[in-house]
Amino acid sequence: MNRFRRFAILLLLVPLAASARAPRLTVARLQYDGGGDWYSNPSSLPNLLRAIKERTTLSVEATEARVTLMDDRLWDYPFLHVTGHGNMKLSDAEVVRLREYLTRGGFLHVDDNYGLDESFRREIKRVFPDRELVDVPLSHPIYHVMYDFPRGIPKIHEHDGKPARGFGIFLGNRLAVYYSSESDLGNGWEDIGTYSDPPELHEAALRMGVNLFVYAITGRPTT
Repeated sequence: MNRFRRFAILLLLVPLAASARAPRLTVARLQYDGGGDWYSNPSSLPNLLRAIKERTTLSVEATEARVTLMDDRLWDYPFLHVTGHGNMKLSDAEVVRLREYLTRGGFLHVDDNYGLDESFRREIKRVFPDRELVDVPLSHPIYHVMYDFPRGIPKIHEHDGKPARGFGIFLGNRLAVYYSSESDLGNGWEDIGTYSDPPELHEAALRMGVNLFVYAITGRPTT
């Protein structure tokens, strides 16, 4: 086992050790209530996981997981992914659970698939009422950990034509929540041809996704 993989596993074992089960290296898609299509972009996460496996030394699983916040399996997954077009609504118990997941070392990536912005901002404010979503600095490792994005998150899909922005919530020095806004990484991860976006945007989205996962698992570059 190489040094990078040993380091990644050690980091995983400490923060989310809520059970005797070993953490699982995959992306866990969050199933939420409220009417939003949490299941959208069906080919996105398989393609992202394939890219992570091919481009890093992480032995990721080939298939995504699907969990709710109240699922006991939540603690098995260090990377939680949220997407959708519509409303997201968390119960009071789910708010507490998500706060606990994140404060214990979990990482949440929320990708606005167009229409999720208002409800996500409302719900994450319930999770961390004392913290704001802030622009993640362009110098942050999440933009450089594997691939360099000197201008930040790439613009993949049109949406409202606004610039893509990467917002975050920091717990201490750790980026615990990353919100991709006006970018739509999930569309970029989908099979080429699903949308009219050119192949180079598919590649840019995959590279950013690899950065997200590697940062979440290791917190630092692989070199």
